[in-house]
Amino acid sequence: MKNKYSSILVIIVALVAINFVSSKLYKRFDLTEDGRYTLSEATKQIAKNIEDIVTVKVYLNGDFPAEFKRLETETKLHLEELKAVNNNINYRFINPKKIAKQLISEDLEPSRLQVQENGKMSELVIFPWAVIEYQNKRENISLLKDIITNSQNEQLESSIQNLEYAFANAIHKISSKKSKTIAILKGNGELNDIYIADLLKKLGEYYLLAPFTLDSVATQPQNTLDKLNNFDLAIIAKPTVKFTEQEKFTLDQFTMNGGKSLWLLDNVQAELDSLMNTGEALAYPRDLGLTDFFFNYGIRVNLDLVTDLYSSQIPLATGNVGNNTQFSAFNWEYYPLVNSTNNHPININTEAVSLKFANSIDTLKNNISKTVLLQSSKLSKTNGTPFLVSLKGITQQPNPKDYAKGNKALGVLLEGKFKSVYNDRVKPFLYTNTKEIGASTKMIVIADGDIISNPISQGKPLELGVDKWSKQRYGNKEFLLNAVNYLLDDTGLINVRSKKIQIDFLNKQKAFEESSKWQLINIIIPLIILAILGGTFNYYRRKKYK
Repeated sequence: MKNKYSSILVIIVALVAINFVSSKLYKRFDLTEDGRYTLSEATKQIAKNIEDIVTVKVYLNGDFPAEFKRLETETKLHLEELKAVNNNINYRFINPKKIAKQLISEDLEPSRLQVQENGKMSELVIFPWAVIEYQNKRENISLLKDIITNSQNEQLESSIQNLEYAFANAIHKISSKKSKTIAILKGNGELNDIYIADLLKKLGEYYLLAPFTLDSVATQPQNTLDKLNNFDLAIIAKPTVKFTEQEKFTLDQFTMNGGKSLWLLDNVQAELDSLMNTGEALAYPRDLGLTDFFFNYGIRVNLDLVTDLYSSQIPLATGNVGNNTQFSAFNWEYYPLVNSTNNHPININTEAVSLKFANSIDTLKNNISKTVLLQSSKLSKTNGTPFLVSLKGITQQPNPKDYAKGNKALGVLLEGKFKSVYNDRVKPFLYTNTKEIGASTKMIVIADGDIISNPISQGKPLELGVDKWSKQRYGNKEFLLNAVNYLLDDTGLINVRSKKIQIDFLNKQKAFEESSKWQLINIIIPLIILAILGGTFNYYRRKKYK
């Protein structure tokens, strides 16, 4: 009896000890082949830095088809992983059905999707949004990637793949203090603030922004360069006035000292406004004085125009009804629509980027690493300038054979230790800390200044990447934000976008066509197994008790 109670006591003590140890030690195992439930080190560090309560409200909840239920499940599993890193992260799923109007008023627009079930198509309205609240800050997260794909499964796969970056980026944004600084360069005919207002507003949520004029280089060159070196990044948005040697030397030494730069250039003068007035306009080279500047760094922005059969549209007047002018949309080959090549964290899973009168870029051999971020389609070509651009042939069907010289580079990332443009040359002005070989840095050159330009309506800026007439949404804003984040990222968070996840979806068409067969199998096979087991049991029972 004593041994019996001793055994029971040992078991109880062992159970208590196991529960205590398990409450202190916590380990999750990710057995998936693609490691989809394993958080990156950057995400873990961001989550660990949370010192106060973070509340996540997810509105992806309700009676959904299997695919969207999958997105809901994957979102929940990811939030569980974040909470496992830091208990300050709390989340809850909310059915948006009863609060739809409230969500719309908070800029959480619903998505209307075509859903195929049982061989029938129906429309589904969902609110694929999550809202993160931390202290007095709030950030909206879109859970459904609105990219151009051939199938809804590809869209959902991209959305699931983007979950880690979307949540980590939002948490980092609302919990970290601004430290990086961006100079918006002025003085060389760059775009006015109203045309870049939407992107600057978004960048202002992450970074410290300030205008910086290079005009003072003429009178105070050393002081101007010293001040520019205090910035982490310079954005040069569609300059139209030629850079002087002193200005180029200032930008060169900024690069040599590790400064990052985002160049958005138009090397050809061509605007749609002048075309609308006369129906045709001369496109001619614009001399910015930067040819030797970029040639030394390893690229050449050509004096041409890229035309592409994959393009966005422009509205043209086609008639009148009463006193009202009627407009129709036409594809405009001078507005290339560039789809993501998914070869870098900057452009992976982004929507198509809309360009206007873009130039091609050649990459040259040197010690600088170059990655083409934007390129035209296979059905594109270049047109040398001067060149007469006309609207006359816009309604004519183009011959694809004339556009077989495609994949022209339109945007390039350069990384490495740059060699000064003024190495072994006379310097435009004396500078005590002149460097011939620079520190390791990054630069992005996009041969289209209008990629950053947001539309204007009644004197107010509209959202970048949304066509004013058709309301078609493009990826300009997301691409440029990713570009800036990559140039200034010191957490490695942007690299999370490269994470690949393979999601297996049900073939709905095949499932519908074979539904009767599998229903029959699921009914008959269990009955056959039950009959065999029952017959076997009765046979041995009779044999035993006969």
